Amino acid sequence: MTPPGAISPTAFFSGLKWVDGQPLLDTIEPYRMQIFNAVLWNFDDAGVPVYNLALCGRAKKNWKTSDLILAALYRFLVWPSAAGNDCFILANDEAQAGDDLTLAKKFIRANPDLDAEVTINTKEIIRKDGLGALRILPARDAIGAHGKTYGFVGFDEIHGYRTHDLFEALAMDPTRLDALVWITSYSGIRHAPGIPLFDFMEAGKRGDDPRMCFSWYSGDYTTDPTVPEDATPEQRANPSLASWGNDNYLAQQKRRLPNHKYRRLHLNLPGAPDGAAFDANAILAAVPAGRKRIEREDGRRYCAYVDMSGGSNDESALAISYYDKALNRSILVSIMAQTGKPPFNPRDAVRKFVLELKSYGLLTVTGDRYGGETFRADFRDAGITYVVTSYNSASDIYDAFEPKLNAGEVELLDVPKLQEQLLTLVLKSGKISHQSGDHDDWANVACGALVLASSASQPMIISSAFLAATKIRRRPNYF
Repeated sequence: MTPPGAISPTAFFSGLKWVDGQPLLDTIEPYRMQIFNAVLWNFDDAGVPVYNLALCGRAKKNWKTSDLILAALYRFLVWPSAAGNDCFILANDEAQAGDDLTLAKKFIRANPDLDAEVTINTKEIIRKDGLGALRILPARDAIGAHGKTYGFVGFDEIHGYRTHDLFEALAMDPTRLDALVWITSYSGIRHAPGIPLFDFMEAGKRGDDPRMCFSWYSGDYTTDPTVPEDATPEQRANPSLASWGNDNYLAQQKRRLPNHKYRRLHLNLPGAPDGAAFDANAILAAVPAGRKRIEREDGRRYCAYVDMSGGSNDESALAISYYDKALNRSILVSIMAQTGKPPFNPRDAVRKFVLELKSYGLLTVTGDRYGGETFRADFRDAGITYVVTSYNSASDIYDAFEPKLNAGEVELLDVPKLQEQLLTLVLKSGKISHQSGDHDDWANVACGALVLASSASQPMIISSAFLAATKIRRRPNYF
């Protein structure tokens, strides 16, 4: 049922011009109009919008920000709402907020009928009838809007968000059934659980949120059923490619940009930061799609590397691998961290890791000197010998890992957190480390286990029969 007094996006856009003077509808491709109608003109039997969250992802230069501005102006100017028409658009920083506001101002001034209805200020556009304001702000300035009601909030490019804090601060008013959150983005560097864009994408792919409209175009995945199966990654990630009038643009960008930047910007695929320590292509090539774990096989020479922590901030992590002589390749078979997030009891992590080690027939684990004798004694009491690594630092391990990675002599696991940490390691003063505020626990143990597996000194083979015949009993005082 259509809400009383509502005007469709098509009707609103039909009388307007784009900033260059063209009729607006002539500049909006069919796939974009379908998104507008799906999100803005789709109601249940009570007249309530079907969707209150839209995630629209595609590569750069595909009208994402323009569509965000148009959707915001539609909700701001013509949407009938008894609670008013206050709207927000949140940009990454001051410069992007200025660009978004400039685009909104240009569009309004290109349409005198709209210009007559509003007052344009430095950071906001106000309806002259007093029914609302459209505020365009850097994300950091929006925390002050905590608890305020709104009809629309747009997030322009969330690929840099590390937490859900801003979404929590601007959670919609539950009494406003017409409130709408519109998110645009291309892929970020970090692509793992807990990162907002990753979490929203996973929810969209699962399809278990009935009030979420998920529209995504990337080099390896799209929600659009009209995209041909044989489309190239460039065609799949850039649905507006035909509108550019420049067939050579992407080829030019591919020549001029580092590959990891080209992937992010123009294929809408996760990339890597400036100064990345490892080649992003090599990391991704080393990940067998869908492989989360390899079960134990008798006769394999497994080895393990552990990185323990005090439990207050960093994670504790364990990785297990083996060397395949025929392939000349070190292969990761298992990687895990403690149960739950920090803070945690590190001795609970030891218990968990001991079970994993023994499931692969291992009686030895290698790690650094952290904790002195504490963790070595804990593992020893559980029947596991803790060997201190010969490497002086995690950077030394990464130095040993890199040539094996570049030579195609390692296989990783398809674990998002591991990939994210490896992709975001950087060079700092000649050392390989994580960026400020990031962690490298999973990367550290994976690289440690893979380097260890390819070393000349291999752990002995432990068979199932041997384990059954020589069960290791826990000491009475074990933990």
